[in-house]
Amino acid sequence: MTALAQTNPNQAIPHESVVTAQATFRAVMNATARPGSIQTLHHAPSAPEPLSLGAAALALALFDHDTPIWLDTKLSEKSVADWLRFQTGAPVTADPMEATFALVSDTAHLPALHLFNPGTPEYPDRSTTLILQVDTFAAGSRIALMGPGIRGRQLLQAAPLPGDLPAQLALNRGLFPRGVDLFLVSSDSVAAIPRSARVMTGEG
Repeated sequence: MTALAQTNPNQAIPHESVVTAQATFRAVMNATARPGSIQTLHHAPSAPEPLSLGAAALALALFDHDTPIWLDTKLSEKSVADWLRFQTGAPVTADPMEATFALVSDTAHLPALHLFNPGTPEYPDRSTTLILQVDTFAAGSRIALMGPGIRGRQLLQAAPLPGDLPAQLALNRGLFPRGVDLFLVSSDSVAAIPRSARVMTGEG
């Protein structure tokens, strides 16, 4: 993952954009180190709908010309794809197994996780990272996370999420060290569910 990429290497990157991308990258790293914790995103850029401001911020911080991206049906419209290509240089692929990153706006109807690249035993890091747009971290079903980076358990609440997400994440955890990683992102916050996390339904 890179801090920022651009399509024109001869064009200077505005200082504010660099600072924003660096801050976003730090939020992503903190979220990954502390699964289920909610990290704040600052100064999210404008972006064409239905790409959220938070998802756009992650795209600018993480995508580059070496990271093929997969877009769900709502995001695959031309304005979003063109904006992502122009801003990051990342190629768009129709095959989820080829994607380094996958952007999902219709999170309630998240495609099955097994459709994305889980990596290989030799190169588990070559898996797909999913970025799921959510409306809020203050409502919805709660899940409990346990594992590396978590003391005891961490409760995470977000909406919308598919009802079978805990079951899908349990299957994904069973592939470890292979498997996909997930980021949930609202307009101004991000939380991570890495493949290393054990997931169950949260009750309190």
